[in-house]
Amino acid sequence: MASAFSCALLGSLLGLSLAGCAGAPTSGTSSSVQPSFYQPLDRAEAQIDPIAARDLFSIYRTGKGLPALSVDPDLQRLAQAQVQEMARKAKPDLQGSPLAQRLKGAQLTRRHAVENVSAGYHTLAEAFSGWRQSPPHNANMLDPGVRRMGIATAYVPGSKYHVFWALVLTE
Repeated sequence: MASAFSCALLGSLLGLSLAGCAGAPTSGTSSSVQPSFYQPLDRAEAQIDPIAARDLFSIYRTGKGLPALSVDPDLQRLAQAQVQEMARKAKPDLQGSPLAQRLKGAQLTRRHAVENVSAGYHTLAEAFSGWRQSPPHNANMLDPGVRRMGIATAYVPGSKYHVFWALVLTE
């Protein structure tokens, strides 16, 4: 039952997002609003929508029989600090300090934590799709032991990648 509901909800979200791709209405009396997971984040004023991210990841997870996620303010701050460090260096920090060390430094105690860091995706939809196609990133998104998340992006206009990403998931 939950799987059928998840599939229906995912289908509805995809339908809405495809409707957002249809272009401007021809009548001129109403406008189409693009879903936030298709909003470009390669602009200085752009900000990731953590609720849309939570919903997208949760639909994906519940469709696989896993629990939904909740946005954790502490993890949001940790993801933001991680992505700001990558932005400062203008490169993805794939070999940076271990997540456990950063959690401890932020005075967060977690028994289990995973993260996805990347760069170059300009929308949440692109990041989600790219992470889904990468076995290690996908395994993190589908980790059965996680329940909370934090996600952040940073825009660096002069860099090779333009947009940097950090997703932190914990129990």
